[in-house]
This record gives sequence, C-alpha cells and structure tokens, in this order.
Amino acid sequence: MSSKINWLINHTSPGSLVLQQWLTENGIRYSLTQKYAKSGWLKRLSPGVYYRPEPSGKIKPDWPDALQALTQQLQLPVHLAGLTSLTHQGLSHYLQLNSEQVWVGTRSKQILPKWFREFSKQPWLYSGNHKLCELTDKDFTTVTVKGKELRASRPELAAYEVVDAIGKNIRFEHAAELFQGLVNLSPRKVQSLLNRSSAVQTNRIFLFLSHYCGHQWFDRLDESQIQLGSGKRQVVTNGRYDERYLITVPQSLPYPAS
Repeated sequence: MSSKINWLINHTSPGSLVLQQWLTENGIRYSLTQKYAKSGWLKRLSPGVYYRPEPSGKIKPDWPDALQALTQQLQLPVHLAGLTSLTHQGLSHYLQLNSEQVWVGTRSKQILPKWFREFSKQPWLYSGNHKLCELTDKDFTTVTVKGKELRASRPELAAYEVVDAIGKNIRFEHAAELFQGLVNLSPRKVQSLLNRSSAVQTNRIFLFLSHYCGHQWFDRLDESQIQLGSGKRQVVTNGRYDERYLITVPQSLPYPAS
C-alpha cells in the first residue's frame, strides 16, 4: 500500500468529506485522486468534493462532516452558531431541532463554497454577527456532533446570535422560552459581548430577556457600557411597549418584574 494511501486512511474516516484542495496541499494531485476514485478509495460527490466510502455503504457524509471540512481542510472562519450550538451543549428546551435547520456563523456566506451551500439541499441558517466586532477564541468552544468535533459559539455568543436572529430565523416567544434555561451564563462574558456590539436593537432585546427571566447574572451587568441608542424600536407588530428598554414585545409576555 502506497504511503499516500496510508496518509489518506490515517487522516480521514469512513464517510468523511475529502476536498481536492486539501488533498493537493498534502501531495495528492487531481490525477491521483481520480485513480483513487476509480479504485474505490474515494467516491466523488461534486467537482473537487469526495468522501471515503466504507464496505456496507451505510456511512455517508452528513452536515457535521461538511462543517468540519470547512474549518479543518479549508481553514475558513465558520462555526456552529445560535440555536444549534445551544442545543448541542444541552441548553435548549427542545429535545430535537428540525433536522433540516443548522445555524452556521460566518462573517459572509459569500466566502463559502458552492458545494457547501448546496450540501444535501441543507438549508443552512446563517448568522452574520456583522455588528459584533473582535470575536476571539474565548468566544468559542468545541462540541462533538455525530462523532465530529466542531467549533461552536460558547453559550453567551450563541444566545446573542439567537437574539440577533429574532424576526428572521426565530420568533421572539421562542427566544424568550430559550432564555429561561440560560441560568449559568457568565456575566463577564455577556458584558464583553454586549460591550463589543453596535447592534442597538439586539442589545436591548438581550437585556430585556435577561431581565425578564430574572437571571442572577443579569444583576452584575453594567448597562452604561453597552450601546443602547435612543428612541423607540418596534421589534414586533401589535406588541406591548417596554418602557425600560423602549421596545415592543409580544402581548403574551408580561412585563418583567422591576
């Protein structure tokens, strides 16, 4: 068995995605990849995208494989985000997400390759965080999903991503229910995130939900350091007006205790 086949076996697992760009960087050129595909070592999914088959044919690439390929093979700055990140850290009220929805954090989805955007017709939900600057390694953790280690938002960042998606990818009521379970967020990390955020409406909703849920860590936040802007914000139509944060909230939510 050739050394390059040995390398392929040692650096991949059955069912995992294998990208030609990564193979080329590690000495396996396109012509050799084609030979591996013909001999059954690899199976082609789309131009430049392969996976390692296994004898039974039962193990096929899934969305964690696609996300891991972006980060480990292409070194792209993407991560498991928002509701999906919270769910895989055991912080969602819901036992199971819609399997068709996976939140992905990225500065711009335009940098993502076409094969990923169309992977298994997967409707990725993109979280941009465009008004949250200077993300660092401290904002992320590692979770294991279906045997794959993935970079993911820490609970504080994931909560922020959920709030930022209200009205787009998630309903206000769902976010409020989710916040009820976030009793152990770090006030220091929440403060750091909100200090870096220039998204006035997101900041206000985050603080509203934290106060509404009565979390102890909320009392340790310094709102004077957070950009809250001025004027009213209509977050939901036909909602109730919250005088503390100058936003409208769903009628079904009572005012938080003062």
